[in-house]
Amino acid sequence: MSDAWIVPDWPAPARVRALSTTRAGGVSAAPYASLNLGTHVGDDPACVAANRARVRSLLPAEPCWLNQVHGTAVVDAATAAGVPAADAAVSRTPGAVCVVMTADCLPVLLCDRAGTVVGAAHAGWRGLHGGVIEACVAAMQVAPSEIMAWLGPAIGPQAFEVGDEVRAAFVAADPGADAAFRPAGAPGKWLADIYLLARRRLAALGVTAIHGGEGCTVAEPARFFSFRRDGATGRMASLIWLV
Repeated sequence: MSDAWIVPDWPAPARVRALSTTRAGGVSAAPYASLNLGTHVGDDPACVAANRARVRSLLPAEPCWLNQVHGTAVVDAATAAGVPAADAAVSRTPGAVCVVMTADCLPVLLCDRAGTVVGAAHAGWRGLHGGVIEACVAAMQVAPSEIMAWLGPAIGPQAFEVGDEVRAAFVAADPGADAAFRPAGAPGKWLADIYLLARRRLAALGVTAIHGGEGCTVAEPARFFSFRRDGATGRMASLIWLV
């Protein structure tokens, strides 16, 4: 594993390639040091371009960058034009790269066991509750039992404090989601396990091969960007494609 990226540890078929960047290996200055890939966070555009070029050197094509809006729209990475407003992408085309950017939100990478389709979803709590994972799985158009998922680096359950309204929204949709929340100490505040919430959503769809889901972006400042921790910060990318 390079310091600058993580290769998912999952039994994906040979045609599937995936990686998740860290904050290491780029040229941006603080508070975006160093491999910031976000064009929308206030970093020097020339630095972002240089960072994206470094990542592009690892890929078969320019990724299908998204304008992420915490929604549930899914695009085809092979045919999308410009920078579409969406929070997930799928591809059945070799060389078309799906990508989502995060800095605490959960990146979810998906593929089928046969290696015919891949997907990537950006799951903050709003998108996760709204159904972005469900939308991405549906767009893959294969049986959920044939899909495997990898949960990339996100805010951990010791750091993700939310209000009553967030817990109530998840529990209303799935009473069992109560297991993903524990009191944070202050009245009306809870610590949420976004990994567990995503696992429950995937399992409810019939996706049982779920990998990753470890670590905490907030707790590892030398390795990961974290909006919750720093405010002004960069963005990491999780990417997946077929060869």
